[in-house]
Amino acid sequence: MYFNVENYKFIIIGCVSATVGISITIFGILTMGNFFQDVYSISVDPTKEKQSLFIMTRVSIQNIGIAPLTNVEINYGDDTKDYLGTLESVQLVIVSPLQDNPLQYVILTTAENIYISMAYREPIAMPGMM
Repeated sequence: MYFNVENYKFIIIGCVSATVGISITIFGILTMGNFFQDVYSISVDPTKEKQSLFIMTRVSIQNIGIAPLTNVEINYGDDTKDYLGTLESVQLVIVSPLQDNPLQYVILTTAENIYISMAYREPIAMPGMM
């Protein structure tokens, strides 16, 4: 008995095709985030929670792009600003405005021409919480 390539060429072609297909699928899954992620992108979430004695405010800022963002500046209104400098990819920063701020909106700007203006949101109060 001898091995004849002609008799098994469809099996060999099928195995090679399956291997190439599986390799492309695995490569696509592992690199999907990098292909579909923006180079410059940022997430801004200003929140204010009214407590019985005070108002707790915070602004969560995260670089969700794949490149660093430079000259990041946040304006809380009434000429109150924070300069955050450079945010690396996936870096998260949480900041709070001063207490005498009107707490109406925040404006975030970067050197990469990103401009975001957002109003504060108030999370739903959960029973039993302050």
